[in-house]
Amino acid sequence: MRIATWNVNSAKPRVARLLPWLDERRPDVVCLQETKLTQDAFGALLGDELAGRGYDVAAHGQGQWNGVALLSRVGLDDVERGFAGQPDWSGKAEARAISATCGGVRVHSLYVPNGREVTSEHYRYKLEWLSALREAVLADGVEGDAQVALCGDFNIAPADADVFDPAAYAGHTHVTRPERAALAAIEGLGLADVVRERWPDESVYSYWDYRAGMFHQNLGMRIDLVLGSAPVAGRVAAAWVDRAARKGKLPSDHAPVIVDLDDAPDGDIGPMVPPPSARAPRRGVRLPQGSR
Repeated sequence: MRIATWNVNSAKPRVARLLPWLDERRPDVVCLQETKLTQDAFGALLGDELAGRGYDVAAHGQGQWNGVALLSRVGLDDVERGFAGQPDWSGKAEARAISATCGGVRVHSLYVPNGREVTSEHYRYKLEWLSALREAVLADGVEGDAQVALCGDFNIAPADADVFDPAAYAGHTHVTRPERAALAAIEGLGLADVVRERWPDESVYSYWDYRAGMFHQNLGMRIDLVLGSAPVAGRVAAAWVDRAARKGKLPSDHAPVIVDLDDAPDGDIGPMVPPPSARAPRRGVRLPQGSR
């Protein structure tokens, strides 16, 4: 079973990229984030195309912002939009989480709040959201034979190795100790970061800012993750970032992360496909203003 997660940064302008990618990579389960469409609008835009490719669809959206979805060719059962205890922002729960059982695996598509600035209310909301997610996952159960995969844009680089230059991100969100501790607390439930487990010593990124040629210089960060329970992690045959999907016309600023369970149709490839031409990390590069 091939599971993929992709922050498409608005589904509507990405249709011309998403559909050919589905045909090429043929994932069995797809977790989408930042669709920026209501549930009805997502269905109107993509429902027929996805059905023709054999996908059942569950979406959770609110229009202009956020939005998550699950596409599955291996079943889509017990769909849950949001999660128990999810905190509100501006008085309501945002469309940032959806889960379902797909091919025997409880799959979550997650779009963790950005956090904006370390001193902001949104940063505190992000930490509250992560804490509530941990409690919800714990209550659902991740021990023993439970097959669970938390997939999505976590808006956290787990370690300094997951950014091109730690000094460039000093004082920014996504790399602070509280954020990383909140992510580590979720992993501490018995979840493995399967891409990093597969490629412990490699530079692996999944997000590159649109500006300043960051992608072409491979000045990125790894914030799109797949966290698997022990039974899922034990089935991983390949785990990689589909960097090709970040190339070309009208791309998302994120690349899909692909995890193959039991069998790897493309072999044990990675960590980023194709490899970047600029492979060496660069130091002393300033982030574009407002970047992440």
